[in-house]
Parts: sequence; structure tokens; C-alpha cells
Amino acid sequence: MDPSQQPSPSNSNQEPLWREEFSIFTADERYVSRRQMTKFLTLTSLSMFAGNLWLLARSLFAKRGAAFPEAAIAKVGEIPVGGVKLFQYAGEQCILVRITDTSYAAYSQKCTHLSCAVYYEKEQNRLECPCHEGYFSIQDGSVLAGPPTRPLPKVTLDQRGAELIAIGMSGGEG
Repeated sequence: MDPSQQPSPSNSNQEPLWREEFSIFTADERYVSRRQMTKFLTLTSLSMFAGNLWLLARSLFAKRGAAFPEAAIAKVGEIPVGGVKLFQYAGEQCILVRITDTSYAAYSQKCTHLSCAVYYEKEQNRLECPCHEGYFSIQDGSVLAGPPTRPLPKVTLDQRGAELIAIGMSGGEG
């Protein structure tokens, strides 16, 4: 037996010092009064309500009327039909696809389900998310199949002479 654990001869009948300082009775520690429970539920509900108000205020005031910059992203004819170019626009990684000789489509490359990167599948003519098999239309970014519930945000394109210019983003809300 360790010398520090041996009872001293003078204090052998007394309770340990920690029991005097922390008098906890196991029968009472499991008991929760109605008042304590009501107080806990009220404070929890109020804090959740305040958190929801904060999220609502943030969503109402975030990106309202935000102007997107104009950015040249590619030259006309630079990408072959069925080809892809990745680019950055408005702080997001985006994907530009040449659908036909005269039409292009550009979307945010971030899947609306869990933010995995989508890629263009030429044989199926769609955008695919490899994480959970989400499929998006190349024409409008809408969900074709899989777990995503919102379309991909579309990059608005403008052709000026021999250049494709990104002028804004739309969609992807839901």
C-alpha cells in the first residue's frame, strides 16, 4: 500500500476531506426540478430563436444589389466544341463549356449539394458531381438526378467581338 493512501491514526473514523468540501449525494444529483427544466428549455429556445434571427438578418442583407465585375474569360474559338475551360469569377471556381459552334455555358463549379467540384461529361452532355452522383443539365444548370436540390449558379456571358465576358451570376438559390 502506498504511504499516501494509508489512513492516519488520528483521522481513521472521519470522512475524507474532499467529501466535506464537495458534499454530493448520488440520490440528489439525478433529480431535476420542474423549475430547473423549464429554465433550461426556455433559455435553450431563446438562444435558438436568437440564432435564427441572426441567420435571417444575414441572409437579408448579404449580397443584395452586389454588382459583379466584368471579366474576360476566353476568346471565341479558343475552346473546341465539347471542350472545357476552368476560370475564377467573383471569388468562385467556374467551368466554361463550349456546347456548339456558337453557344457556350458557364456555371459555378461548386455542387449545390456538398460543394464538391463538378466536371463536364461530354458523352452524356451533362455536368456531373462525382461525390454523390449528382447530375446537372448543361443547358440551364438544373438538377437532372442525384441528391442536389438546387441548380448550379449560372455565369452570365456576353460575347464582345472575339471575347467572352462574364458579366454576372444568377440562380443556385433555393
